[in-house]
Amino acid sequence: MAMAKNKTQCFTCNKNKITYPCKGCSKEFCLNHLTEHQQILNDELNLITNEFNEFKQTINEQKQNPHNDLLIKQIDQWERNSIGIIQQKAQECRKIVLAYSQTIINDIKNKFNNLSEQIKQIHQENEFNEINLNYLRNQLIEITQELNNPTKISIKEDSQPFINEILIISSKSKNKTEFHRKLIFSSSSHHFLEPKFNKWKQNAITVAGRNEKGQKLNQRNSFDGICIDKNKNIFIAEYYNHRIVEWKSNAKEGLVIAGGNGEGTRMDQLKHPTDMIVDEQNHSIIIADYGNRRIVHWLNRNQQILIEHIDCFGLVMDKHGFLYVSDCKKNEVKRWKMGGYNNEGIVVAGGNEKGDQLNQLNCPSFIFVDEHESVYVSDRDNHRVIKWIKDAKEGRIVAGGNSEGRNLNQLSYPQGVVVDHWGKIYVADCWNNQVMRWCEGKAEGEIVVGGNGQGNQLNQLNRPMGLSFDDEGNLYVADGTNCRIEKFEIIL
Repeated sequence: MAMAKNKTQCFTCNKNKITYPCKGCSKEFCLNHLTEHQQILNDELNLITNEFNEFKQTINEQKQNPHNDLLIKQIDQWERNSIGIIQQKAQECRKIVLAYSQTIINDIKNKFNNLSEQIKQIHQENEFNEINLNYLRNQLIEITQELNNPTKISIKEDSQPFINEILIISSKSKNKTEFHRKLIFSSSSHHFLEPKFNKWKQNAITVAGRNEKGQKLNQRNSFDGICIDKNKNIFIAEYYNHRIVEWKSNAKEGLVIAGGNGEGTRMDQLKHPTDMIVDEQNHSIIIADYGNRRIVHWLNRNQQILIEHIDCFGLVMDKHGFLYVSDCKKNEVKRWKMGGYNNEGIVVAGGNEKGDQLNQLNCPSFIFVDEHESVYVSDRDNHRVIKWIKDAKEGRIVAGGNSEGRNLNQLSYPQGVVVDHWGKIYVADCWNNQVMRWCEGKAEGEIVVGGNGQGNQLNQLNRPMGLSFDDEGNLYVADGTNCRIEKFEIIL
């Protein structure tokens, strides 16, 4: 009987035997079926290897025969259209200049004829004095000056371009696992022209948490990180409800996909989650389980702790699959290689104790990583957003940094941060109840939504937290104290 206690049920044969765990799938197998399970994994590896070799061959073929003829034709067409627009505009301006010049000549000619008649009349009447002569002399000088300096028009360049600038934006392959890194338009499947300075409708649409504060699936009770997938499904880290909820597009309530079993330390529980990264292809999610001081990976309801003993707040993943985590107690941002979570990670921002110097942070919250692996940090208690380029020893202030305040050169406890393809920085200016846009190198930002005082009207926010964009450029804001997700539609 003592021997039986050492036996557990094999996942394959369902018999009680001495079993061995597989760390990959967290299942138990007897010795025979463990070998069989390993062979299945080997077969899958061989299949992946074959697919890799086929893909390698495809790459080599595309190097020799790149499929870019359509794009080149589109660029050629844009060039022809732009030249045509310039030529048309130039011709219109020429007509205006010639018509205006002719008007001036006709005016001078009329004045000349009038002066000629006056001189002729004086000769005929033979009555004149110094006053008449001075008048004639002044009139002649005036006409002469108008003839020598006829143009009272000039050319002024309009600051608003009339030719659309084109940008080549590389889209992600649909075969690649897509972790949503809060990149604007990252899931686009084609190349397109985008405006440089978007605007959004000022009255939002409430797309999640329409009802009162609470724990029901149509309610929220939290301040949250959010993420939008290509189908406009919204993933929300519900801080006080200790769960991650997915709201399908146009749904009346959400679906719990992680946590939701009360506050706790068990593997099926969360405690004050703040942010997450979603892999929609594999139905997995990486969560900043802030209250439990751990980073957790949920895969089909199976959980795995990736990183422990970290006061994690913001999460993001770069294009190479490196995981970045902000530690709001150690005042640093660290980077881990996928699968290498057992090590200490590499400090990529801060890590020099709490402070307001350019090599320091003070309670970093949300983070963003751009295509060049530069890290943008909402340095919350320093009231600034600071950018650390790859391998830098100190950061550069790109938003705020002029103490807390309501002026356009200030921020107040910034939270969510997103950077678009042109480097424009969008910040949830939390205690000012607005979202701002900053251009690197500019002294001031601009308000894009909110900024109408603290409140719950559709043009107001109340402690905004997380930010995200869908692939159409609509802006989503986690309106923290109002316990709702607001969608601000882009104005096309």
